[in-house]
Amino acid sequence: MRLLVTGGAGFIGSHFVRSLLADEYVEYAGAEVTVYDKLTYAGNLANLATIAADPRYRFVHGDICDATALDEALPGHDIVVNFAAESHVDRSIAGAADFVMTNAVGVQTLLDACLRAGVRRVLQVSTDEVYGSIQEGSFTEADRLEPNSPYSAAKAGGDLIARSYAVTHGLDVVTTRCTNNYGPYQFPEKVIPLFVTNLFDGLTVPLYGDGLNVRDWLHVADHCRAIALVLAGGRSGEIYNIGGGVELTNRELTERLVEICGRDWSSVEPVEDRKGHDRRYSLDDTKLRTELGYAPSIDFEAGLAATVNWYREHEDWWRPLKK
Repeated sequence: MRLLVTGGAGFIGSHFVRSLLADEYVEYAGAEVTVYDKLTYAGNLANLATIAADPRYRFVHGDICDATALDEALPGHDIVVNFAAESHVDRSIAGAADFVMTNAVGVQTLLDACLRAGVRRVLQVSTDEVYGSIQEGSFTEADRLEPNSPYSAAKAGGDLIARSYAVTHGLDVVTTRCTNNYGPYQFPEKVIPLFVTNLFDGLTVPLYGDGLNVRDWLHVADHCRAIALVLAGGRSGEIYNIGGGVELTNRELTERLVEICGRDWSSVEPVEDRKGHDRRYSLDDTKLRTELGYAPSIDFEAGLAATVNWYREHEDWWRPLKK
């Protein structure tokens, strides 16, 4: 079994690759893995340093928008998992072009190449943000897409392209949509590593608006385990939500991080709210739980404390990125 993992040098993709090569996913024990990554600012070969010498691993420097490079890399691979994406909402507000190119055009280019190479199965990794904001209840896979940022709109475009290739071309594509992730190796522009590393350095942390925007949190290890389950047993053409079941306001999350890092509320700086800031995300992942037996395994409080400790012990990893 050979898998090609696009965006495999990023936060979530690299966790999936490390776990795969550690044979944590029994369905893919012994599999060979090719990481295909453009190595933008968020792609980092240091995320893969622990498996760099593994004979089952190889790296290809490439862009999913480059059809020629894909045609060279894909032949001989059975499965493609697409983590490649521009993912930071604030960056998409400042400039959307790269997001549309990677998250929509890149998906189309990748799927075309998969057709040419005879890839057996493709998994498109997406986000809860494609559904937009919800006041109460939780989104199911059948709810319509109402993305509110350029980032989420571009991801929704990629999801729809994936669906069209399943219907039109018969390509075996499955899509996952996950809630907010946390864990080690997350690029320090994201809220948890940004706040933690700022607090370590005695700096302030920003709190958007009233701080009452709600997010659901899931450890990256649980997310990747869910992806492996969908990859092995998900129905072709289907979408699977991946929830965490831990809803917190941004203020509540900030309070926890300030406490864990030994600081006080004077470290928090209220800032103007983000444009188009979604109020609440929430996913109904009943389909994943009932069909594939999924449930998160990492307690949030323990997982958050362990994550903070990881950044405390790996300053050599994050400090160069913050420069």
